[in-house]
Amino acid sequence: MIKIEDYPLTRVPQDKRVSFLSVAIVHMGMLTALDQFMLGAVLGHSMTLLDAFTAIFIGSLIFGVVTYGLGLAGMREGISGSLLARWCGFGRLGSVLIGVVVAVSLLGWFGIQNAIFAKSLDFALGNKLGFGLAAGLSGTLLTILVAFGFKALRIAARIAVPMFIMLVAYISIITLTGHNLPEIIQLVPPGEPLSISAGITIVVGGAIVASLMTPDLTRYSRNGKHVFGVTIFTIIAGEFVVNGLAILIAKTLGTADVVTIMSQVAGGAGLLVVVFSTLRVNDLNLYSSSLGIVNAVEGMTGKRLKYTATTLVIGVLGTTLSVLGILDRFVDFLTVLGVVFPPIIGVMLVDYYLLRTHRKILDESRREGKLPDQTPTIGWAAIIASIVGSIVGLVTEWGVPTINSLLAASLIYWVFKLATSRSQKPAPAQS
Repeated sequence: MIKIEDYPLTRVPQDKRVSFLSVAIVHMGMLTALDQFMLGAVLGHSMTLLDAFTAIFIGSLIFGVVTYGLGLAGMREGISGSLLARWCGFGRLGSVLIGVVVAVSLLGWFGIQNAIFAKSLDFALGNKLGFGLAAGLSGTLLTILVAFGFKALRIAARIAVPMFIMLVAYISIITLTGHNLPEIIQLVPPGEPLSISAGITIVVGGAIVASLMTPDLTRYSRNGKHVFGVTIFTIIAGEFVVNGLAILIAKTLGTADVVTIMSQVAGGAGLLVVVFSTLRVNDLNLYSSSLGIVNAVEGMTGKRLKYTATTLVIGVLGTTLSVLGILDRFVDFLTVLGVVFPPIIGVMLVDYYLLRTHRKILDESRREGKLPDQTPTIGWAAIIASIVGSIVGLVTEWGVPTINSLLAASLIYWVFKLATSRSQKPAPAQS
């Protein structure tokens, strides 16, 4: 059984590695949740069927390549993504900054998921509460439950993912029965149009945090074939099945609103599953975000924040984002994720596979089952390249933003490191 909190600062021993399915099922759970269905509904509402599936295919290809690369490194070294970043260009403090970026992104996801929860709650009560009050109540309740460790919440929430998958299957059958593919293809998308490049970027943005977290799981994998299988398994289930069905359903019903879709087709049962799904996802979002902030502050200052207090503060911030309307900026949120995270991953891949800056000490320490004794403090080149790559992705109007940011950061880091390594080489002695 995989426990992400196990071996936080050590390598996972070979005798603790688990089967392919044990890793694949957990990894697949990252992309078979409500957020992926929301993404697919947006694509179906704003793009033609051909353009939507083109965006999914290209976005999945990008996600697959970087996820497999990071996952393979995690399997080889037996360490988590945050630890891996220490010896992949970012150093100890740089990896802490990555943790902060992940925590902030999870805070955004908390706000979005809580908004869905609030809309479901308000709808179920006949719109008597109003969205703002419903969002405040739902966010406050979940924050208190997570902060004070109510185990009943997690036990109940574990059934949310299979419930949601069954609900999607049921809605797909009910909605699509009687419609043929040529008929759906002819439907004009009623939403605000999205270009293919924008669609690719939000597809990557919807999955890229899972990509960065992949080494946390694949460090338990036994070989590279398992990592490849895990990556393909997740892409098929999350991108093509969940996203694909959401695209077809959204086009058929003419809406991207998840609450409307669930209530129209499945009634109260559908809304109940949505509530359970948001509980499950936000339980993890709030827990991981709080943990990330606590670890980051300790890594940078040596001070250890109290988990409960940190969770309460982050929960309040996430709830505030819900009330302020972050759900209305869902596409913008995914676009930002789609240009901020690829540069980080690109730098790590370039350092690990091309420059191999610390591969020698990683190899030597791996043979002893330990971590390297030498840990770089901070990798300014990696941080600057990641920031510049993100800016390139945000401001350039040509090409695909997520590809632009990935390639820009990777190239900048590679060129800078090669230039500095050559300048540091001693000049040949003159005779």
